[in-house]
Amino acid sequence: MLDPVVAFFQRIFSAIGRGIGTAVAWLLWPFVTATNWCRERSWIIKGPIGIGVLLLVGFYAYFIWQTQMWSGFNPDYINNYNLAQRKQDAGASSTTTTTTPAAGEIAEPAPKTCVRSAIVDVTADLIDYNVNQNAWISSMLLYKLGLFGLDWDRTPWFDNKAAFQRGVNQTVRRTAVELVDVLGRVRGTSGINADLQRARGNMQFDEETWYFGSDSLLPKTPTPNYYRTAMADLRKFNASLEACDAIFDGRSDNLIEFLDRISNDIGSTSAIIRERSEFHNGGWFDTRADDRFWFAYGQLYGYYGILSAAGADFDAVIKARGIEPLWTESIKQLRSALNIQPAIISNGREDGWIMPTHLATIGFYILRVRSNLVEMRDVLAR
Repeated sequence: MLDPVVAFFQRIFSAIGRGIGTAVAWLLWPFVTATNWCRERSWIIKGPIGIGVLLLVGFYAYFIWQTQMWSGFNPDYINNYNLAQRKQDAGASSTTTTTTPAAGEIAEPAPKTCVRSAIVDVTADLIDYNVNQNAWISSMLLYKLGLFGLDWDRTPWFDNKAAFQRGVNQTVRRTAVELVDVLGRVRGTSGINADLQRARGNMQFDEETWYFGSDSLLPKTPTPNYYRTAMADLRKFNASLEACDAIFDGRSDNLIEFLDRISNDIGSTSAIIRERSEFHNGGWFDTRADDRFWFAYGQLYGYYGILSAAGADFDAVIKARGIEPLWTESIKQLRSALNIQPAIISNGREDGWIMPTHLATIGFYILRVRSNLVEMRDVLAR
């Protein structure tokens, strides 16, 4: 009685097996054909081809290692700065102790020193994390070549770290602009700091340049070198600030503008998240959802450090205007968002019950953070 049913399922599974076998054979056909062709050739031909294959395998092994190993990743990295121990705002003259001269000696004045900017320190360290502690994925040759010509961002593999790095880089770019235009000068009529100006220019360089490109036969300077130069310029600015030869203008209106720009930046990301979440419900099969998620995650990762540093650089303003509880809550919201680290990103329906919707979750935290920033901005502007 059950024989027809059993036969039916046998035919189904047999057809599935044949389909899988055909697909695998189609994928392996070029490699099998090339192997058979090489087997019939002499060692003069086999040798160079074998060396080329070994080099290609080595390049791919390095590429896979770099995309999967996230060196130095630490959601609590801001704890390394001990910002709670700082007693003065950035740019303020720090207290120095002088020693009493011995009899007959002339007392020399202690060298004047000022407080470094925590924002600049964190920004420089984020660049160091992106291009020194890790390889910059977006400009690697194999990442640019893609999977058989298909952009890695359109596949489920090897693109999460690249998207995360670009998110962190977005926060660095935004901060570099604000340091030049607002924070590193006194109002709009003072001169622009040359170190910050160079850092901003280098950070605006595109994210995908390798040593060579299709638009020119001449060698190029790859993207990570520009970012390393920007990092050195930021550190140079902070050294000048510590020697009281540079300016960090920690006024409340500058903080208002800084918060405005950050809230606009993450507001733009929330719009991208909303569009993907609302119009593309592919669940675990949405190959672009992971790019959106990890870009937003990288942005929150970067702003967690930069806003924590801003709390130290603008400590007097924050306490004087009574927004300390709001500021603390915003930092907590940023840190809570960094707890979301799913192994596979799913973009399911918001009312679904089988596949989760990680984009809506990260979008919720982005809007919470933005709401807190807007509220702090409004209080400061009163």
